[in-house]
Amino acid sequence: MQRIWALLAANLGVFGISLNFWHDCYSLGQTIEFKSLKVLGIETSCDETGIAVYDSDAGLLADGLYSQVDIHAKYGGVIPELASRDHIRKTLPLVKQVLAQAGIDQSELDAIAYTSGPGLVGALLVGASIGRALAMGLGIPAIGVHHMEGHLLAPMLEPDPPSFPFVALLVSGGHTQLVRVDGIGKYEMLGESLDDAAGEAFDKVGKMLGLPYPGGPHVAKLALQGESGDSNSPDQ
Repeated sequence: MQRIWALLAANLGVFGISLNFWHDCYSLGQTIEFKSLKVLGIETSCDETGIAVYDSDAGLLADGLYSQVDIHAKYGGVIPELASRDHIRKTLPLVKQVLAQAGIDQSELDAIAYTSGPGLVGALLVGASIGRALAMGLGIPAIGVHHMEGHLLAPMLEPDPPSFPFVALLVSGGHTQLVRVDGIGKYEMLGESLDDAAGEAFDKVGKMLGLPYPGGPHVAKLALQGESGDSNSPDQ
């Protein structure tokens, strides 16, 4: 059983064992033998519908992503109501598609995880409602996952995960944060942007330059073509 299983189990919390116990197991590199768990993940925090199936032994079995870029491009930004409606249309079909790709039936799932926030309220409600309804129907746990904690702990899914403590730089859309991670659920905010997050700055620069939505990729391409000294920076 991989060390990452202790992390996964700590987040699930379905065995009646304290989080501190799981954290100690992970820190010591210990493993506890349970049957392999298959977890369905649902992400609907903004304008993309993401679905994945993760196996505690085999790792990622399958994943799928549906982007709404074409829907929001004409408005120059994400329209929350349109995002929510499209999540309603796309989430269940994408769940079925990903389960088929993983080669498993929904009855084989042991838990369903969904993004609980932060994000667009309507979009989050879609993922939470579908995730909890599926879990209730299957008689399995439904686990709400904090959006930013998911980013913080993503490195733990790598073949060679970092050891606690470590410092994480979160640059995700509306968030730019520097966080000390001492363990599962043990975080200390070291700093964050004072006004706009980096992602917001990219979008605004793109709009000022008249670039297509989303502006970030276009700004990045233009940056590759630039030469040092082409423009004046604040320290010049």
